[in-house]
Amino acid sequence: RRDNPLDALIHTVLSQNTSDLNSDRAYATLRQRFPEWEGVHQTPLRQLIAAIRSGGLANIKAVRIKALLEEIWTDQGHFDLSFLRDLSTEEVKTYLARFQGVGSKTIACVLLFGMGRPALPVDTHVFRVTRRLGLLNGRFTPEKAQEFLESRIPPGDRYALHVQLVQHGRQVCKAQRPLCKSCVLARVCAHVRK
Repeated sequence: RRDNPLDALIHTVLSQNTSDLNSDRAYATLRQRFPEWEGVHQTPLRQLIAAIRSGGLANIKAVRIKALLEEIWTDQGHFDLSFLRDLSTEEVKTYLARFQGVGSKTIACVLLFGMGRPALPVDTHVFRVTRRLGLLNGRFTPEKAQEFLESRIPPGDRYALHVQLVQHGRQVCKAQRPLCKSCVLARVCAHVRK
């Protein structure tokens, strides 16, 4: 949990379509070069791209970050989003959803990792594993899957479940070649039964 939810928001933007290692490296480099968000807001785009290059898709993410910071600055006149802690979860969702490029997964990550609130971000691993297990059918989008799973998973279990599903998806239930024979969930898995 970070003091300013903006930290988690920017870190989540950097985590999109890359590994944790790359996004953590990009975030660390960004904060080392720019300890304050004002510096990121004021720096030329090319310098921001250089700072986050290790995270992948730097050209796209830098534009998103700059736009996000500009919108927050225009709206708030500062970069401290700690006021979100005083809002209900629904109010936080509404506030964050108004920013371009901030969808339900990003909002759930800010809630869970940046604010310590129960949310269940559905990334590619969570989506794949829950579909293979048969918890979701083919009609679900990741956004609908998040709503569905959150409605059925007790709030106190969401953090652990998210982390464990991501780990399981990376190590065992891989996208291309799942290791079904060594999977501890094989006997309850719809994918294995097929």
